[in-house]
Amino acid sequence: MSALITPELVALDTHLGSEPKDVIRRLAELVVESGRATEIEALYADALAREAKTATGIPGGLAIPHCRSSAVLEPTLALARLSTPVDFGSKDGPADLVFLIAAPEGADQEHLKILAKLARSLMKKDFTTALRDASTAQQIVELVGNVVAPVPVAAGAGAHTASAAENSNAGTGPAQIGVKRLVAVTACPTGIAHTYMTADSLVAAAKAVGVDLQVETQGSAGVTPLDPAVIAAADAVIFAVDVDVRGRERFAGKPVINAPVKRGIDEPGRLIEEALAAALNPNARRVSGTVDLGGASEERSEHLGQKLKRALLTGVSYMIPFVAGGGLLIALGFLLGGYEITEVADDVVLNNSLFNLPDGGMLIYLGAVFFKIGALSMGFLVPALAGYIAFAIADRPGIAPGFVAGAVAGFMGAGFLGGIVGGLLAGVVAASFAKLNVPRWLRSLMPVVIIPLIASIVASGLMFVILGGPIALLTVGLGDWLNGMTGASAVILGVILGLMMAFDLGGPVNKVAYAFAVAGLGAASLANQAPWQIMAAVMAAGMVPPLAMALATSIDKKLFSLSERENGKAAWLLGASFISEGAIPFAAADVFRVIPAAMLGAAVTGGLSMAWNITSKAPHGGMFVFFAIDNFLLFVLAIAIGTVVSAFAVVGLKRYAVRKPAVSEAIPVNA
Repeated sequence: MSALITPELVALDTHLGSEPKDVIRRLAELVVESGRATEIEALYADALAREAKTATGIPGGLAIPHCRSSAVLEPTLALARLSTPVDFGSKDGPADLVFLIAAPEGADQEHLKILAKLARSLMKKDFTTALRDASTAQQIVELVGNVVAPVPVAAGAGAHTASAAENSNAGTGPAQIGVKRLVAVTACPTGIAHTYMTADSLVAAAKAVGVDLQVETQGSAGVTPLDPAVIAAADAVIFAVDVDVRGRERFAGKPVINAPVKRGIDEPGRLIEEALAAALNPNARRVSGTVDLGGASEERSEHLGQKLKRALLTGVSYMIPFVAGGGLLIALGFLLGGYEITEVADDVVLNNSLFNLPDGGMLIYLGAVFFKIGALSMGFLVPALAGYIAFAIADRPGIAPGFVAGAVAGFMGAGFLGGIVGGLLAGVVAASFAKLNVPRWLRSLMPVVIIPLIASIVASGLMFVILGGPIALLTVGLGDWLNGMTGASAVILGVILGLMMAFDLGGPVNKVAYAFAVAGLGAASLANQAPWQIMAAVMAAGMVPPLAMALATSIDKKLFSLSERENGKAAWLLGASFISEGAIPFAAADVFRVIPAAMLGAAVTGGLSMAWNITSKAPHGGMFVFFAIDNFLLFVLAIAIGTVVSAFAVVGLKRYAVRKPAVSEAIPVNA
């Protein structure tokens, strides 16, 4: 097993930038230069994505950005001791010791256990003090080696078995009779650092107040579940997690405190106090026997707007595959059977076969089959949207009532607006009933019978009796407005959609614009082509950012690093395929110049697409669904114009707006 850290991976007493992204990028460069990773941009993007989920600053002037990445060849630690501390989001101030932990996607258990042990060591003040006092990189390497080399990790170290040992004297002595017993689960998205550091922080805080706490760490080093007897004896449970708890039902009925995993590092004592208070409070939130609908998300200061956004984006993400596949199949049906296939498709697929072809032969038959499959797939648009909105709110008990409410919305002509309302209603009702503390004999019936029945009656009943009609009128009005848009109003809509598509390159704003486009496809027809025009504008605008970055790297290579120029080559294909995320590596490295430039070109393309009445019957595919795009040459021209505008804009901004070097300066490393 190779060393986790070498002198080449240590940067001592140096300035690496004023923001976390600057430090992370420089450390990623060290990892690549040492031959432990293949690509700077990929590692940097993965580490930055993890940083965006939860700030990695921890008390004591430390920061531990970390990630799993396909670019990493072997588990690696890169360390920077900063001459100018950088704020990584810790409550006690900026960090001067920054550790980048990089793990391969398929790291073996022994390596992951070493990384977990290192993360735990960072909670010990004598270790971090020694790191600050070290005068050479070699001393740093030796300090780390002394911590991780012995690796006396028992099989099953995935559970925080040390916590039981450390607390063995805290909850068993005569003076501790009656002291509360707690259990906890810690888990973070990567399962490398925060999972174990939070466990140790909670254990130490519990020991300080004489509380017996045992922790189950659900991390990359494996999981050893807590003994059922330990769980049964516990008075309360702490879920310090950023992901779903595995085996949550084991804690059913226990008072629960939900918190982000990082809070277990920042405020471990406060969490212990809250858990003790919950244990004494008969009205405290408890873990449901089926699904904990008052889960972590509700305790993470997530306000109503965030909850709604999360639910809507979940519904859209699950809906898109139905629409994407269905739209392409409908387009293929038109290609093979012509636009008249809509009038005869039902009759052809029911009364003909490969051995009994209709008039017109094989093309008409296949066109009818493709069209009908696509139309049936598109029919799931509203039910799937509503079903998975309800799922995001209430988990599995919300799916059935959500689908039913969505089907009712479709039946009443309320469209995707009705699906959104129906899904929210179904989710809220299902979540409310799932919170009920029912007798044990009734719990098994709740998620499969009682909740779907009641939530379907309430949500779908309200849609039929009160909400469906008004929403249907609103949907018809919206459709008439879109269908009647011409000239300047259509161009303005195209500009707005273009700006949204380039604003966050696959993020929530991008998804809202895309969802708006695909949701209208179900109402499109030869007589109502406005939804097809909107789809074309959205797809064309979304292709501009990666294509523009690819062109910019060809116009002036000196403005871009070697890795950016390599990404530019791949961005040609990504852009042609309508994958806006192809521009993310460029935006991550230079957001304030890349994003405005991308938005400018995308807005031009969106406006031109609407002005030229370009239509797309396919919701995805870019250049490769040319057969589904009318006025294809104008479609290409609109994209080309926007691409040129964005490319020259980003080149101009990089040359003249707050110039900074494209290639990072060498990092001083003391060996």
